[in-house]
Amino acid sequence: MATIYTQQDKNIRKTWLLMTTFLVIIIILGYFVSYYYNSPAILYVAIIFSLFMNIMSYWFSDKIVLSMSGAKEAKHDEYTDLYHIVENLSITAGLPMPRIYIIEDQAPNAFATGRNKDHAVVAVTTGLLQILNKVELEGVVAHELSHIGNRDILLQTVIVVLVGFVSILANIFMRSGLRGRDNNKAGGILVIVGIIFIVLSPIFTKLIQLAISRKREFLADASAVLLTRYPDGLAGALQKISGANIPMKNANSATAHLFISNPFGSVGKKVSGLFSTHPPIDERVKAIYNK
Repeated sequence: MATIYTQQDKNIRKTWLLMTTFLVIIIILGYFVSYYYNSPAILYVAIIFSLFMNIMSYWFSDKIVLSMSGAKEAKHDEYTDLYHIVENLSITAGLPMPRIYIIEDQAPNAFATGRNKDHAVVAVTTGLLQILNKVELEGVVAHELSHIGNRDILLQTVIVVLVGFVSILANIFMRSGLRGRDNNKAGGILVIVGIIFIVLSPIFTKLIQLAISRKREFLADASAVLLTRYPDGLAGALQKISGANIPMKNANSATAHLFISNPFGSVGKKVSGLFSTHPPIDERVKAIYNK
């Protein structure tokens, strides 16, 4: 069975592959846009921006995610029990204790973020703290610590920034209006290919986002059970979270894959399995019990 450190090297390679792919995509997009508008400067801007966004996604993506989620750092005196749970499980997992953030939201949910285990964050909602008992909360925290131990957090957090940026770039171009560059056949074909590529890029990046998220949830569940040695805790937490069916106030498609459960509630459950950011709770519970 997979251990908490099984996927570390693989996730590091995939993170660099994702960032490199993003760089290539933006350069190709920049080329077509610069050709369309007959402006080489656009290509140079695209290269500079892709490098800048890669740097931003590595160093500051966690801060961006926390800001998007409305998370505030938890005070030890106010959330003593939560601090002790995170501290004890971190010691058991052999991980530095992450910073703890609270999201004021009645929807029960949680996520982990950060570029590595030394700069990690675990964020939970006030709704989660209200409905879970201690062993269930331990299961959720262990799940998030598993994401940290498996080094999922950098990969998943980088996706937030890069996917969002590609989508924004595509929207800007499509809304900028069509201004003819020339009427020759070759130029027209290149323009059409460029537009198609821009339209499809957000779809490709979204599919990458979804595929990465679904696999990571099953592994994090398995690793959490190994960490707590108590499958009923995480299974019970997942069932309570699913049963609450409350969408988060700041639910965002760019950050949905980070959470332990779909932050859109019943709206997200209506999406087909292929396009869901999370595997169905029933499947996850069965996997926890190896059924």
